[in-house]
Amino acid sequence: MSTGMYQSPMEVAVYQLHNFSISFFSSLLGGDVVSVKLDNSASGASVVAIDNKIEQAMDLVKNHLMYAVREEVEVLKEQIKELLEKNSQLERENSLLKTLASPEQLEKFQSRLPAEVLCAEEQSPGAAAPAQHSGGSAV
Repeated sequence: MSTGMYQSPMEVAVYQLHNFSISFFSSLLGGDVVSVKLDNSASGASVVAIDNKIEQAMDLVKNHLMYAVREEVEVLKEQIKELLEKNSQLERENSLLKTLASPEQLEKFQSRLPAEVLCAEEQSPGAAAPAQHSGGSAV
């Protein structure tokens, strides 16, 4: 289409912006490209109509993105739930193994651990002293 029918550079710019916006959002959303001619006598109304169409297209994009984000949040919530359950199970298993292990076994196990793990365990507030084994058999 020729832009020669427009009287001012502003009208040309609005026309070009309209064509870009409509074609961009239409291709983004998979629709047909809509072409609208600006009437020189009603360019103000055409600008408002163009703005409305741009706003509608942006609302469609926003809604699509919000839906995609909500889906991703649900997937991540489910993964967090599964990881929390697995972590809880492993903590119970670890606690049980600590109570069933003899002091010699615990000492032997701790001697194999890297220094970083031992430092982190000592600094954590909930770390129990594994050498204090209550009850059990003296082997």
